[in-house]
Amino acid sequence: MAFERICTRTLPDGSVRKVYPYHVSLEGMTQLVLCRDDEDYDVMVKYIFICARRKNVIVVIHIAMSNHGHATILASGQDDADAFKVEWLRMYSQYYSRKYRQRKVLKHTSAVALYLDSDWYLRNTLAYVPKNALDALSRVEDYRWSGYRGMFCQGKVSDGFRRADTMTRREKEACFHTHDSLDGLPWVVNADGGLEPASACDHAYLESAFGNDQAFFLKTLGTVNMAEMHQKLVDNPRQRQNDTEMLKTIDSIAKGWFHCSLLELPREKKARLLPYVYRSYRTSMSQLARCFGLGQDTVARLLGKACPSIGKGEG
Repeated sequence: MAFERICTRTLPDGSVRKVYPYHVSLEGMTQLVLCRDDEDYDVMVKYIFICARRKNVIVVIHIAMSNHGHATILASGQDDADAFKVEWLRMYSQYYSRKYRQRKVLKHTSAVALYLDSDWYLRNTLAYVPKNALDALSRVEDYRWSGYRGMFCQGKVSDGFRRADTMTRREKEACFHTHDSLDGLPWVVNADGGLEPASACDHAYLESAFGNDQAFFLKTLGTVNMAEMHQKLVDNPRQRQNDTEMLKTIDSIAKGWFHCSLLELPREKKARLLPYVYRSYRTSMSQLARCFGLGQDTVARLLGKACPSIGKGEG
């Protein structure tokens, strides 16, 4: 059966919904080191799954690095993906502030959620996430804080590992750094207390994206252009682009979504694209008005915001 990038899944709240793939990145700015020891890496990983459960999204694959983390998720829309990124940022920042007694961690940490709007974009992202392990001078298959080992193993984990739902309340709190109830979850922890990704990730989605062919996945892993993907997923959403660059970005997205250039895009399709660009890139209502060829009042209405021309600042 052909791979369906947009598919139907049972979400953590039990509802069955159509879901879309997103990439979420958490990054320490101004040289902030987010993970200083093994406990920090462990907490960052577990908070990915706890926040996903809280915000009703599904984790496909993830990785925690010293100053950033990545997660590919399935969400029913941009609002849920954004809610997940905010919760992940909030929870980890609170943990970090308590442990290291460091203030204003939120101010120096950034989170971005991007919709993966093509099969190419998705597959390369699914390969890019675990390949970040190379930056830690580790082989991808040996890196502890990645979801890589949960892929292409039919969801199986080694015998003797412990299910989270068999732990006492205090054991759960100590292991997962949360007071959330984890009853009924299939999560499994290993002998080191780490979360086994095969028990928590939607490995079937990733495997299907590569035609259930591990060799295809490994080939993509070996050939993915890390610099290109980092630019697309991490740098571009955080950098303010001038009008010329933003026009090129929007035009590229328009061609991917609607198979026509921005100049050819009818007004109703501009209305669909504009909120995505606003949420995914550092831009302003006035820049969007210029690039989309719309009035600022129209842009404000489409974004559900007050128009700057009547005394309100840009969002």
